[in-house]
Amino acid sequence: MSVFRKVKNTFNLLKSVDMDQLAKINEQIDLSEAMKSLGQLDERQLKGLMKMLKTKRKKGQSDLPPITGDFYNLDLKLTDEQRQLQMDVRNFMEDEVRPLVNDYWNRAKFPHEIIEKFKKLNITGVPYEGYGCPNLPFLMEGIIAQEIARVDVSISTFFGVHSGLAMGSIYLCGSEEQKQEWLPKMQKLDAIGAFGLTEPNVGSGVAGGLETTCKFDGENWILNGQKKWIGNATFADVIIIWARDEDSNQVKGFLVRKGNPGYKAEKMEDKMALRIVQNAIITLTDCIVPESDRLQKADSFKDTAKVLRMTRAGVAWQAVGCARGAYESALKYTRKREQFGRPIASYQLIQNHLVEMLSNLTAMQTLVFRLSEMQDADLLTDEHASLAKVFCSMRTRDVVSRAREVMGGNGILLEYDVARFVADAEAIYSYEGTKEINSLIVGRAITGYSAFVS
Repeated sequence: MSVFRKVKNTFNLLKSVDMDQLAKINEQIDLSEAMKSLGQLDERQLKGLMKMLKTKRKKGQSDLPPITGDFYNLDLKLTDEQRQLQMDVRNFMEDEVRPLVNDYWNRAKFPHEIIEKFKKLNITGVPYEGYGCPNLPFLMEGIIAQEIARVDVSISTFFGVHSGLAMGSIYLCGSEEQKQEWLPKMQKLDAIGAFGLTEPNVGSGVAGGLETTCKFDGENWILNGQKKWIGNATFADVIIIWARDEDSNQVKGFLVRKGNPGYKAEKMEDKMALRIVQNAIITLTDCIVPESDRLQKADSFKDTAKVLRMTRAGVAWQAVGCARGAYESALKYTRKREQFGRPIASYQLIQNHLVEMLSNLTAMQTLVFRLSEMQDADLLTDEHASLAKVFCSMRTRDVVSRAREVMGGNGILLEYDVARFVADAEAIYSYEGTKEINSLIVGRAITGYSAFVS
């Protein structure tokens, strides 16, 4: 090798060394002597040394991009106040709920101690006007549902049943007296609500097939029948019960109070999903309810459907939260887990899974964001809400499945959270209308033909 080429290669070698490396070298060796030694290396030795010095140091966690499921920065569409509320809910879930959620989920118990802490957030009854409610856009109700489900779907379900289904039934179908009695204390979480529509033999066919009956005796209503899968029912203070009037055959709604004679709630055991949610089988045996506790503006299933339409968007947001929690957990895991001397996040197949998860999540997020915008503009229809429920619950299944896959065997351990998301995604897929029923609602809207069995 010519002297000129050796000098040139040595100069290039020194250019590849950063200042920190140079300072460390200077502390340990005489650079003038080192330069002489470098000049004596042959071409093969010099190339090897250059390759060694050019090798980048292993990336630490501080060098990596932040872990976030909001790839399209939808949070930038929120106002400063809305963003602050979102972060308040996120911090609450991270600080107060995440540390205890796996233990309660494993034991199928509800952490009642968080209710007092929840009160400070003032997020109950978000879209309602008056009665102490925040009266914020429906968009924020969705954002809140996502943030809660991002940590735990069970807590999100508890909140959605209370704030959405139970309070929503009273807000849309109750008299002013009923609203004044219940909504302020429910908004403060001083009274907890439940929603009883589904039955042991009747799920999708509730519109015309309720087996729970009600009959007016001239002074009171007599309720008989059973309800199944009723979240919060084991400890709720008021339970919205929907029953078929034996005389008119129309669906009516009732406020059944805790301890009402003829009312019995038994906790359902051995669930594989939403284990924190205290679902119950309710048995009504000649349950006497005064006329004053009948929802005065609920005279047919169309009124029940108004409540479901309003809350179905929230379920789609829950699905997004579940998927986001699984994706972020999986991404965090793959950046820490090493195989063959490297983080598994650095391998092509893992990155492919992560990108497909993020693609589904981002599509879901943009869909529900627009859905809530339509709800705030009073443009929401049944088919709009149903399409979101169909798409988001299906895509969530795919996201949590891939999250579990990239985590290998650890994906089935509660300590890594994804196992809980995988199980809870199955519940989201079914409640608030199955994929098939919601598909038929959308199908009827786009074809003009009803495929429901009549």
